[in-house]
Amino acid sequence: MYLSYYGLNEQPFSISPDPRFLYLSECHREGLANLTYGVAQRKGFVVITGEVGTGKTTLIHALLADVPQKVRVAFISNPTLTREEFFYLLSDAYKLGAIEHKAHFLVKFTQFLEKAYSSDENVVLIVDEAHSLTHELLEEIRLLSNLETAGHKLINIILVGQPELDEKLSSPEMRPLTQRITLRYHLSSMTIEETAKYIKTRLLRSGAKDLGIFTESAIQSLYGYTRGIPRLTNILADHALLTGYVKDLKRIDNKVIEECAGEFRLSGSKGEKDAESVTFPPYRRYSRLIKAVMIIVVSLGLLFLWWGVLVDAGVLTNSIDNVFDKDNPVAPHELITNDVDKK
Repeated sequence: MYLSYYGLNEQPFSISPDPRFLYLSECHREGLANLTYGVAQRKGFVVITGEVGTGKTTLIHALLADVPQKVRVAFISNPTLTREEFFYLLSDAYKLGAIEHKAHFLVKFTQFLEKAYSSDENVVLIVDEAHSLTHELLEEIRLLSNLETAGHKLINIILVGQPELDEKLSSPEMRPLTQRITLRYHLSSMTIEETAKYIKTRLLRSGAKDLGIFTESAIQSLYGYTRGIPRLTNILADHALLTGYVKDLKRIDNKVIEECAGEFRLSGSKGEKDAESVTFPPYRRYSRLIKAVMIIVVSLGLLFLWWGVLVDAGVLTNSIDNVFDKDNPVAPHELITNDVDKK
């Protein structure tokens, strides 16, 4: 809807992992370098982790777009599989033909790897969303890495997933696999400067002549809500362009970003003071005061309850009478002690 209005040829902020729109921040450049080096040097196990939306899948597609012809790749994007389904996908990806059972697969797969190695071909298995792998499948993948020559790995395995993957790999039963990991990298989010370059890069590659569609205040506000996560940046920026088009705005400012963030119920931006009012409903702002009042009320309730117990027992009444007994005065600190002794 807004393409011609802003002079664009295609959507600049699509969430599909299109390598043409890849912007390599410092951390993404390092992540891609680790992947490329791991494949080229046949390093065996490589693990890439990152929070949701940080660009892990985009990085994989960037790697696949630049893979040499002598690299045979199997890419599994949905690893919630049974062991049999996993072997079936590998057999299909590497064109091994029909398989009858695990032993049959291993024989054919070993022959395939040895033939690929003799032809100087590099075999790579990439598993996205690897944090969803069961311990059973992780063990099967580890056993595949045992297929090697005296000096080289016959298969390179890349596991890509959320930080939960690190937690899963740190369990004691995963120690045999963890010891085989030769490269490990965690993908972080972009800085505010990188976010600004990211937005301009995607606008430029979508055909924009005007790279100032998003004002500086808009970029600052957008970063405040997305914290530099590419996927959130794409979603919020795309919605901001649509809102700007509907409101006939040639410039997207911080007000448009804040309106769109409110519709998505994103928190942040505008500093710590205003962030609380954006993030929480009004009663949360006075939570400390409410807690303090509740503590006072409970304390007073316990005090009156204790007072009633003492009065019912006659301790407090007798003691007060003794204080005002002119003929037998008692010091205040002896009140309860004297009454107890009498009993």
